[in-house]
Amino acid sequence: MSADAHFIEIIIAVGILLASAKLMGELFSRIKLPIVLGELLAGMIIGPFALGAFLLHPDTGESILQIGPEIRTLGEIGAIVILFMAGLEMTPKEFLRGGKASFTVGTLGVVVPFFAGLLVFQAFGFDALQAMMIATALTATSIAISIQVLKEFNKIKTPEARLIIAAAVVDDILAIAVLSVVTSFGGAEALDNIDLVDVTFTILKVLGFFAAILIGAIYIIPKVITPRIWKSTGSVEGIATASFFGAAAIAGMLGLSPIVGAFAVGMALSATKVFEKIENFISRIGLIFAPLFFAIIGAQVDFRTVNLDVLMLSAVVIAIAIATKLFGCGLPAMLFLKNKAAGMRVGIGMISRGEVGLIVAGVGLSSGVLTGDVYTTIVLMVAVTTIITPIWLKMDYRREITKDVNESKSKE
Repeated sequence: MSADAHFIEIIIAVGILLASAKLMGELFSRIKLPIVLGELLAGMIIGPFALGAFLLHPDTGESILQIGPEIRTLGEIGAIVILFMAGLEMTPKEFLRGGKASFTVGTLGVVVPFFAGLLVFQAFGFDALQAMMIATALTATSIAISIQVLKEFNKIKTPEARLIIAAAVVDDILAIAVLSVVTSFGGAEALDNIDLVDVTFTILKVLGFFAAILIGAIYIIPKVITPRIWKSTGSVEGIATASFFGAAAIAGMLGLSPIVGAFAVGMALSATKVFEKIENFISRIGLIFAPLFFAIIGAQVDFRTVNLDVLMLSAVVIAIAIATKLFGCGLPAMLFLKNKAAGMRVGIGMISRGEVGLIVAGVGLSSGVLTGDVYTTIVLMVAVTTIITPIWLKMDYRREITKDVNESKSKE
């Protein structure tokens, strides 16, 4: 296939995915369900393992909706845009104000799933490295979906929303640190010679890299992106976009998830004079990249490899994924927020795994640590937690709204 033909296929695939996401999102909006759920479902339905399998190229006979590296890159760009938008919702002062709470919730959101997964899957007979890789996939939280639901209900400024976002950043950093440590072992035989000093240094190195990115974003970027320097039309927006993509690239090169860098820049710009201009601009970009991101996540779910063994293992993994986030994040959040319902929503909001979980699965498969069945199990876990999180979160907020209405009526 020529380069031009391949490029046209990519354009067609992106167009179909985006149109499907928008149509299904519109449908779900009208029936009062989370828009993001419709966008995810659109990807699953139209993806290469469902209806997309019948959309064949006339010359090659292959599906034109293959989720290749180019499409995955667009999905990753979507995640970066979404997290930059999330960063704009929180100023550095607000982030630091919730430091103890976000650090505790984020840390326990990694520690509890990791060790619970490690113990359970070793008991199931998996070797130590496989169990560690599965446990690592359970640690990271993808809050992009939770953010969309919070925005739909106009709850993005609430204490639980801020705690979810801040804790998820800590969670993501620590999860990437854990992945760095696990992959550094290289093979099962290396587990017999673990040097705790090296492990500690690896974790501290990753945390230090993020701290440097955050400090640079807070103290340098606001001085660079200012109307006094950039006066021509579109200059501020263009430099802001270049800044958060640049920070995402630096984070990626330093072993962090790129979304961490984008979030840091968004947070830095939230307290600047150009905040409203950048927010209006990026919200329009988000209208394209956000639904595309969710559709691509959905399109990568392959149900062809599913059998009874995979379903049983998936049920165990999903149960652990849900329970450990509710316990590890929800309980401490209740203590910090002094509100049982709000704390539970933090736990629910942290359940969704996403791009980071899929990255862990991909690393495990490419390195030969994970089998195809275990890989499918992790992907199913990511898909299910991604689907149930917005439904559960929306149900909880509806219950709260109904309770408030009933209380106000009783007072009258």
